[in-house]
Amino acid sequence: MSEITQPVTWTLSGFGDEIDPDPAVQVAVLKALGARFIEVRSAWGVNVVDLDDDQLEKLRRHLAGQEMGVSAVASPIGKVDVSLDPELEVDRLRRIIRVAHALESPNIRVFSFFRGEGVSVESTRDDVMKRMRLLADLAEKEDVVLLHENEKDIYGDTPERVLDLVETVGSPALRLAWDNANFVQVGARPFSDGYAKLRPYLDYLQVKDAVAATGEVVPAGLGDGELIETLTALRDDGYSGFASLEPHLADQHALGGFSGPTAFGEAARAFAGLLDRIGVATR
Repeated sequence: MSEITQPVTWTLSGFGDEIDPDPAVQVAVLKALGARFIEVRSAWGVNVVDLDDDQLEKLRRHLAGQEMGVSAVASPIGKVDVSLDPELEVDRLRRIIRVAHALESPNIRVFSFFRGEGVSVESTRDDVMKRMRLLADLAEKEDVVLLHENEKDIYGDTPERVLDLVETVGSPALRLAWDNANFVQVGARPFSDGYAKLRPYLDYLQVKDAVAATGEVVPAGLGDGELIETLTALRDDGYSGFASLEPHLADQHALGGFSGPTAFGEAARAFAGLLDRIGVATR
C-alpha cells in the first residue's frame, strides 16, 4: 500500500488595518478571503501601543464575537532611534504585552532600532543588542514571543545582521518574522542569501513582494522576492504556522502601510495562486 501523506496547511492571517481603520470592516474582508485570524496593528486609527482600556476591551469583544483569532500584535517596538533611553521602549513593550494578553496572542512583532543620519550601522551594534536583550528579558517573564521583522533601515535589515541579532541575544523569546519584500528593498535575495541561515529561527511568515530595481511593493510572486522558492522550502521543512498578508499596495510609511479592500483581495489571490502551485492549503 502507498503511504498516505497529510496535506500541508498553513494558517492565513492579515494586517487588518491594511484593509480599513474599522475592525468590523477588517474582519469582514478577512473572513471573505478565508482567514480566521487577524494581525492587529491599529484599530479605529489608533496604534496598538496607544489603545486605552475601553478601546482594547471593545476590540477584544468584537474579535471574540466574530470568532476571530489574533495571530500577532504588530507593535512598533524598536521603530525608534537607538540613541533614546532603552527603558522607554521597555515601558512601551509592557503596554503592548497588555494588548497581547487581552487578545490572547503570544506573538508580538518588533524591530531592531533606527539610527540617526550619518550614523554607521556598525557603531550601533552594542546598543542594539543591549536593548533587544532587555526586551527579550521582559518577554520571557511575560510568556510572550517577540517576532523580529527584517525592516529596512534598522539594525536587523540584512540576513547577516538578522542572524547576528538573534544569535547574540540568544533568547527563546526572540524569534523571526520573515518578510521577503523587505529583504529585496535592502538589496538581498531573500531565499538565496538568507533562508538557510535564518530558517532555524523563523516562526512567522509575512507575505509581500518587491521589485529590486525600484523597491516597489507588489503582490506575491510579481517581484524579485523569491517567493516561490521560499514557500516551497518552508513546505518541505514542515512549516505549519501563520502566513500573514501585509500587501502595502496603496501606501507605505514608517509605521506601516495601507492597501484597501480591493487591493488586499488582489494580494490574497496572488498568494493563494502561489500556494496552489506548491500544494499548500490555508485554513
